[in-house]
This record gives sequence, C-alpha cells and structure tokens, in this order.
Amino acid sequence: MKIITFLSDFGYKSSYVAQMKAIVSRISDARIIDITHDISAQNIMEGAYVLYSSVDHFPDGTVHVAVVDPGVGTSRKGIVITTQKQVFIGPDNGLLIPAARKQGDFIVYSIDDSKYVNNKISNTFHGRDIFAPVAAHITNGVPFDRIGIRTNNYVNLDFGRCEITPKSAYGEVIFIDDFGNIITNIDGDLLLKVLKHDSKIMVFTEKNKEQMVFVKSYNYVKKGSFLATIGSSDLLEIDINQANAAKKLKIKIGDKIKILF
Repeated sequence: MKIITFLSDFGYKSSYVAQMKAIVSRISDARIIDITHDISAQNIMEGAYVLYSSVDHFPDGTVHVAVVDPGVGTSRKGIVITTQKQVFIGPDNGLLIPAARKQGDFIVYSIDDSKYVNNKISNTFHGRDIFAPVAAHITNGVPFDRIGIRTNNYVNLDFGRCEITPKSAYGEVIFIDDFGNIITNIDGDLLLKVLKHDSKIMVFTEKNKEQMVFVKSYNYVKKGSFLATIGSSDLLEIDINQANAAKKLKIKIGDKIKILF
C-alpha cells in the first residue's frame, strides 16, 4: 500500500490542506493520512517533534510531507530525505531531520527537476506546488536521483543534549501537548537505569521549582498533583494529573529543565 502523510501548521480553516491533497490525487492513488495540521504557526521544533514521534508507527515505504516553513519563497531549498524505511519531503529548515535520523542512516537530495513540481509555483505555497507533487511522483516510482542531486549541505536540527547522572538529570522542553504535558528530551530508558518509580524528585524550571513523584502513569497521583513519567515517546514528561502543567510552571519549548533525585 502506498501512503503519503501530511503534517503542517496550516490549520483547517483555509483550503490549504485540501489543495495539497488534490494535487496528490491528480498524480497518485496513494492513501493520504493527516498526522496533524495544528502545529503552532512557524514552530519548526514543535513540528519536528510531532513528526519524530509519529514515524515509527507507519509501515516501510511511507512518504511523509511536512510543511512548517517560515522561509517559504526565499533561497531555502526543498529536500527529499531517504532512509532504509521511509521518505521525508519538505523545506530545508531542520524540520525533517530528527525523524529521519531516528530511522538510521539517511541521504538528502535537493529538489531540482521542474518536471516533478507544478507548472506554476507560488512564492508562498510550496507545500502544494513542490512538496505534494514530488511526494506523489515518488510513490509512482520516480527515482530519487531524478528529483534532484544528492547533497550534504542541509540545515541540521536536533532536540539538544540531555545529561543523566546517578543523582540528577538535565535537559530541555521540546514539546507541550494540548493537555499541558511537558515533554523533555531526557531519555526515558537511560533515566530508568538510575531512578526508580515512586521516587520523589525536585524539578527546577527557569521560573519555578516543584517537588513531585516519578510514577508509571498519570493516575498514580491525586487529581491536581504534579508528576513525572516516561511518556509514549520514551521521553520524560512533567505533568499534572488532569490539569495543565505547562501553564502552572509558566514553561515553553526550549526552556531548560533540571531534576534532582
């Protein structure tokens, strides 16, 4: 089965998402799946995390189109990234890199050949005019090296470094979901080697500090209580059971986190 996914910050009020799907439907019979179109406007890091956290659940051969593109219409290039499992298409601004890197070695191609994009290219909508048609042609079997040339010159992006010791962990916030759960870049598997469930910890943010318990899931603490847990992406989360931890701690993406055990 051929699958193309879409992720963007376009929202659903406009026709932008429908236009991208229409272009694909004119070229390919691939199944189209929306990851989300509710990424905060121009928030590349947020889009990168949502794509990163989604890709392992799709079958090999899936083609992902991600468009969070504040540089649209400038000299930034469009790229195709291939891994041994899946393909990623979008702007060269780092958005695609964490998801591609998660799948192992990857190759980056610039999008150069005008045969595989729309005849008329808008200065403000490369999702429709470049990335969607390229994705459709790839599902039809067009080789990557006909789309463009291989390049080692691309914008890199990662989720920063975390540090874990027997008594502490340091990292940063990389995503805040709609529940106000704070997802950090602290590796859950590594953390579990030094920290047991039901341990009390002290969490320091840039504006607040809060004592809480490290637990298996949300409902191991009372409603309204802070907690820390390993979330579904195997990263440490700071949460409040049935309330918004990000608002309470006045935290945002990119803020530093320090935890003492």
